[in-house]
Amino acid sequence: MTNSVNTNVGALVALQNLNATNAQLATTQGRINTGLKIASAKDNGAIWAIAQNQRATSTALDSVKESLQRGISTVDVAISAGSTVSDLLTQMKAKALAAADTSLDTNSRNALNADFKALRDQIAKTVANADFNGVNLVKGTGATSIASLANADATSKITVNAQDLSLSSANLAAIGANASIGSIATASAMITSMNTAIANVSTALSKLGTGSKALSQHLDFVGKLQDSIDAGV
Repeated sequence: MTNSVNTNVGALVALQNLNATNAQLATTQGRINTGLKIASAKDNGAIWAIAQNQRATSTALDSVKESLQRGISTVDVAISAGSTVSDLLTQMKAKALAAADTSLDTNSRNALNADFKALRDQIAKTVANADFNGVNLVKGTGATSIASLANADATSKITVNAQDLSLSSANLAAIGANASIGSIATASAMITSMNTAIANVSTALSKLGTGSKALSQHLDFVGKLQDSIDAGV
């Protein structure tokens, strides 16, 4: 008697098992090819929809990371400029202190005054050129605060406020754009002004540093969040 696959129960079971195995292999191959646990809606429609949303979130987090990285770079440039300003102020204070010496002759005081003015003007140049990607956090009236993305739907942001370090700012108002130490009196008065300016710049740098740290910490968190999402899909 001849048996066919249509009437042979054992053969039918084997065929069903083979089909199931092939389906599993196809699913596994799809996962290998795509790197995804749920590669298509055929695998599991409901879970696939959830996975798609998670993938969209992960992709959006790329933009969040880019925004945070730009923010960090912008703040770091401002911090570098602020540190330079602080160093210049320290040098200016030393010039003022030397010029306040009553035993100093006029020519020497004039030389110190010239150096003082050059340092003063260097502050203006430093602040004016502290741009990153068109944003300057320390440039007088042109200073712009930044607000970096903090989540995938842009409903949360991390803001770092501008810190005006121009010679016309409140932080350096005690000095001003026309500061000089051409006489004993102006040199003596300038020492106190320099102390005030140095303290103000230190405070501004502290605020910028806090902002940079907040951005860096959140960037680290977003990276870990994205890794967790990617591992789940």
